[in-house]
Amino acid sequence: MKTKLFLLVIFIMPALCWNCKPKEVRAPIIPLEDFFKNPEKAAYQISPDGKHFSYLASVNARMNVFIQEVGTDTARQITFETDRDIAWYFWASNTRILYQKDIGGNENFRLFGVNLDGSDLVCFTPFEGVRTQVIDDLPDIDDEVIIQMNKRNPEVFDPYRLNILTGEMKMLAENPGNIVGWMTDHAGKLRVAFAITDGVNTTLLYRNTEDEKFQPVLTTTYKDNFSPHFFTFNNKYLYASSDLGRDKQEIIIFDPVSASEIDTLYKNDEVDVTGLSYSRKRKVLTEAIYVTDKRQHYFFDDETKAFYERLAKDLGQYEIAIGASSKEEDVFIIRTYSDRTRGAYYLYSKTNDTLQKIHDISPWLKEDNMAVMKPVQYASRDSLTIHGYLTLPVGIKPANLPVVIHPHGGPWARDFWGFNPEVQFLANRGYAVLQMNFRGSTGYGKNFVNISYKQWGRTMQDDITDGVKWLIEQGIADTNKIAIYGGSYGGYATLAGLTITPDLYACGVDYVGVANMFTFMNTIPPYWEPMRQMFYEMVGDPVKDSLLLAEVSPVFLVDNIKAPLFVAQGANDPRVNKNESDQMVEALKKRGITVEYMVKDNEGHGFRNEENRFDFYRAMERFLATHIGDSTLKK
Repeated sequence: MKTKLFLLVIFIMPALCWNCKPKEVRAPIIPLEDFFKNPEKAAYQISPDGKHFSYLASVNARMNVFIQEVGTDTARQITFETDRDIAWYFWASNTRILYQKDIGGNENFRLFGVNLDGSDLVCFTPFEGVRTQVIDDLPDIDDEVIIQMNKRNPEVFDPYRLNILTGEMKMLAENPGNIVGWMTDHAGKLRVAFAITDGVNTTLLYRNTEDEKFQPVLTTTYKDNFSPHFFTFNNKYLYASSDLGRDKQEIIIFDPVSASEIDTLYKNDEVDVTGLSYSRKRKVLTEAIYVTDKRQHYFFDDETKAFYERLAKDLGQYEIAIGASSKEEDVFIIRTYSDRTRGAYYLYSKTNDTLQKIHDISPWLKEDNMAVMKPVQYASRDSLTIHGYLTLPVGIKPANLPVVIHPHGGPWARDFWGFNPEVQFLANRGYAVLQMNFRGSTGYGKNFVNISYKQWGRTMQDDITDGVKWLIEQGIADTNKIAIYGGSYGGYATLAGLTITPDLYACGVDYVGVANMFTFMNTIPPYWEPMRQMFYEMVGDPVKDSLLLAEVSPVFLVDNIKAPLFVAQGANDPRVNKNESDQMVEALKKRGITVEYMVKDNEGHGFRNEENRFDFYRAMERFLATHIGDSTLKK
């Protein structure tokens, strides 16, 4: 049970050769829209019987669901959303699709159902100000799913069993006010809950049957991680990732009756192991998943290992992800990707041993024109190893380059190796891009996260600054042309960079970032309320730590800013309220600092609508070109 909060919506070092001869020809300037437009088709899934596959496709710049029979070339559109993309969908049965969508970025997702022929479209949760989440899609029960909603109380979620044919809902338990998560067994019975106790600790609650009351089993502090994945196949024990009594998370078997670990199944000395997969049909564990510089696998099951080896014969030059499968596990959706391509989707028939490409995700982006994302590492000023990724523009000598420093959001998240349209866009415009997993980033063990607590704007920011200095020492960065850009916590890091280290950056781009630690704390979504005290321990208490928070709130440090700033904000952002950006922009204007401000009235925590993405990145392109880049790109 993870006790970390997320503001949002992660070695082995290959040799780096900064002075190797670059490609003689610089990659052509690619239209901005090619990086940020919706894919033609994406998010492929397979029906339970394996007879149909589905995908999201762009229709008038909105992603909608299409259905296609396996072995045919004709697809049918079954949803017709026009105001906003479908955020997520899945097969509830062989004849019915469920999907979620919010309004204007408010993240109050509603749940819809529709038949394969597009008929019987129903919104099951048409409640104002209510957020719906799916707990269990109940793959063995065609006409039911288990969801949770904060309908009764906006601060907490109650679980419901929903009939997707009639719309009838039955509450399975009433949240007493401190439960922040629920979990079912393989039979779809609600057996586990996670409660915040004492404001800062998390307690695992368990019951043997749904007729019994939940009982406390295990309490952990916010500094520990105990995250159940699913029940063992006899529904008796729990498979979990745990760092209790250790630094790195390991895959364990846990007995909820005796509150004890039974066995460790897999551990890695370098990084956390947080992913676990299984075969629903064969009822065996298949693989553990962890991330070093790239995604790695440990196989529990010889059949799964052989399956990957079979796919690698045809697809081995790319990373391979096994996606959805039919209920009988005889038809699979396969996805490939790399750092230079979004990859493609394939349909694999286990019965016939055939692998068929069904779609290239972004065929208009040529792989040879994309830049390589290199895993790197450097030392922080207090001798921590900071891992990250450096992307250098194609065909340009890697020396004295304009640079975009790109810290991730979260902050308790991490950057991964893979295709990143923002990074590729910036590299295509001639910028080197550095992403770093500063302290607090997940995946590197408990201590690496815990030392980030109450360090916003302090050692967390130092890690970013040290990355800039490392780039300068390597001779890669032009010291007069360094920008910083990020979203959410990355937006905060941008503002902190410009105010705490004002001589380091030539400009900054803040995308839905925090400016004032006090007002930010006062405007968190209502469903974060049970975790407020925990958040105070991790970030800072507005009363007890008022001096600490004032010292790292960029809005109070605007007198230090010397560099131009571009701010972008969604008006309906439930996580980082629009007031964060408003007050920062107002304070800067009073000082006469150049600030460009973009607000989208139909967006939230990040811009989802295609036309808004175009506007944002077009403005950012001009802004960066003006202050650190090629003057020809200002047009």
